Amino acid sequence: MGIGTLLASGVQGQAQTALQSLQQNRQNVEWADNFDIATENITEVNSSAPTLSPETADYIAIAIDRYQRIVQAGGWGTVTGGGKALRIGAKDPRVVELRRRLIVSGDLEQQAGLSDAFDSYVDAALRRFQLRHGLIPDGVMGDDTVQALNVPAHVRLGQLETNIVRMRSMSGFLGDRYVMVNIPAAEIEAVESGRVRSRHTAVVGKIDRQTPILNSKIYELNFNPYWTVPVSIIRKDLIPKMKEDPEYLSKNNIRIFDWSGNELAWQQIDWNTDEATQYRFTQDPGAENSLGSVRINFHNKHQVYLHDTPSKTLFGESQRFHSSGCVRVQNVRELVTWMLQSTTPDWDRSRVDSVIRTGEREDVKLKKSVPLYMTYVTAWANSDGVVHFRDDIYDRDDLSGTETQARL
Repeated sequence: MGIGTLLASGVQGQAQTALQSLQQNRQNVEWADNFDIATENITEVNSSAPTLSPETADYIAIAIDRYQRIVQAGGWGTVTGGGKALRIGAKDPRVVELRRRLIVSGDLEQQAGLSDAFDSYVDAALRRFQLRHGLIPDGVMGDDTVQALNVPAHVRLGQLETNIVRMRSMSGFLGDRYVMVNIPAAEIEAVESGRVRSRHTAVVGKIDRQTPILNSKIYELNFNPYWTVPVSIIRKDLIPKMKEDPEYLSKNNIRIFDWSGNELAWQQIDWNTDEATQYRFTQDPGAENSLGSVRINFHNKHQVYLHDTPSKTLFGESQRFHSSGCVRVQNVRELVTWMLQSTTPDWDRSRVDSVIRTGEREDVKLKKSVPLYMTYVTAWANSDGVVHFRDDIYDRDDLSGTETQARL
């Protein structure tokens, strides 16, 4: 939105503030030439190069050298938290702290100056920072963003040093096409011929129900799947929910069977004990099914899989650690279509949509399995020098970074 639009929309105060900022800084920056900087223009943050590329360790090494120099120079200052969240149009002494912090990390150019005005340059720089740290790129300096801004430079350097070891352990050939799940980033990449074909936001395991780190192969897809509730979830979730609401099973289309295939009524079970764990609980296909419309199977000993979900609002959160170990996939139809088109003849997006629309269970074995890497990477860099960080959600960065992928 330019100055004229601001005036026309009746927010004269914001326009006057922006105009004053333009006049004050004209010697340093040609503000009028490019006053609006959209998030879409921050193209280098989302590289088409995969996180696990053979060159990633080299990019991290370059980033380590840069962050060592930042640390040796005293790091970066903190940004004062609390108070009202700041956004474009604000004028506040904390914006000076924010500008200084973003300049040191390379998100804001030095010639932008140290004004206390939160202009479109600060907005774009903050969104870039948020994207690099897995935060919602809303350009708002709220509590989560302040917390990330205030992580010391030496801690970020330590993350890079830990993750270069991880990357070097996986620097070999990963396959012409593969799927990578980065657990701390809660993100999935579908990689083909060394380029990312698609990225998918994910929901991964809670801190106390962690998604396992492993290498495997995807071999089968289940459309409109039934869900057999794992014993651990029966114990931790289902029994407590039934105590609160005896109608929970019927509301969620979950049926109870003994191991001879006989169906039971919920009244036949003593919910004040662990008796329920002796039975099989199966959720029918449908809109409420916890696996959504597709389950993606791969060999593993943890009873986990990738799958769709009916709880799609969770994909909009910054902290997406809500599952019991499985990985929920946003835009799962795009991912399974890519897998089918590249491995199994006669499948395209229209056929995927058609099968799901029937609501009937259909299992498809891939003609050629797709390698899967479920990794734990909390810091990496790309060819443009953009450095990404994620929270060490499972506290694995202090394990000296020497852990390797579990080979199945």
